[in-house]
Amino acid sequence: MVSDISQLGQSIEAASAGSDAGKTKAANSVGEAFEKIYEQTARNLEKADQQAVQANTGGPVDLHDVMISMEKADISLRLLVQVRNKAIDAYKEIMRMQV
Repeated sequence: MVSDISQLGQSIEAASAGSDAGKTKAANSVGEAFEKIYEQTARNLEKADQQAVQANTGGPVDLHDVMISMEKADISLRLLVQVRNKAIDAYKEIMRMQV
């Protein structure tokens, strides 16, 4: 997930410094990076949910593993929300620019 975020940052830098073709490619890679982060977060949340259900129904799962997966899901969700907030703030700032 960290590599996806660094890729997202590089894509944004390329879009701000590149040509129209480079901007289109960078915009696609920014979208792909957002999609990867979202998918990873969804997988983490689903895994944490499955392990919590197993723990509550007496399944063969360690409480330690359940807590680790729940924390991973929490951190990845918080990261996704912060990335979204920063993207929205950047969009609003661009919309406020006078041409």
